[in-house]
Amino acid sequence: MTAVPAKRIAMWSGPRNLSTALMYSFAARGDCAVWDEPFYAAYLRETGIAHPMAAEIIAASEADPARVAAACIGPVPQGQSLFYQKHMTLHMVPGFDRSFMRDCENVFLIRHPARVVASYARKRENPTLADIGFVQQAELFDEVAQGLGRAPLVIDSGDILANPQGALSALCAALQIPFTARMLHWPAGPKPFDGTWAPHWYNAVHQSTGFDAAEGPLPALSNENAALAEAALPFYLHLRQHCLAT
Repeated sequence: MTAVPAKRIAMWSGPRNLSTALMYSFAARGDCAVWDEPFYAAYLRETGIAHPMAAEIIAASEADPARVAAACIGPVPQGQSLFYQKHMTLHMVPGFDRSFMRDCENVFLIRHPARVVASYARKRENPTLADIGFVQQAELFDEVAQGLGRAPLVIDSGDILANPQGALSALCAALQIPFTARMLHWPAGPKPFDGTWAPHWYNAVHQSTGFDAAEGPLPALSNENAALAEAALPFYLHLRQHCLAT
């Protein structure tokens, strides 16, 4: 009998998008290996950008983008049937080989930019449009859509928080994998697959054992951050129109 090839899920988001919680959700399935931000070290080495723990991240992770890309479509860790890759759109620096994406099921995780900016600014001062990944996300979405001849999958973090089981069931159906209620809960605390950067960025999600409650009104922002969210809004809306019904 021929073995069924593993399904590789490349989840593309910007920072502060519920991306770590969704990674924990897939890891909790029991049939899924996960990889936390594969290109982070390569992005930092290539751009020289000052991120918290940058030196530690580069030292601890593979920083050659070609090697990272090859591993994304290489053997699946632990021989699992699913391989979930949590990617940051801003990490795909121009010039990095994106051909590996053709062998993945590419999904785009979006969040309203006002919420992203409010959360990001609490962790890193003076964010820019390039820092929060909306432009890069729209570019990657359009690139994948052109290759497929249709829009790839899009899911909104707000829809997940409003109805975790409904949203994840819809996502699993679209991915042609079974939904399991194990995706709704995970143990508190750090995870062995967390990236080196977890101590700086993952404090809140380490206290969680499941998805938070539905979000309330959009947060109030300073003038500078409100202008940043407004600049990101068209890119968010471009993808929002293709969201999965949940």
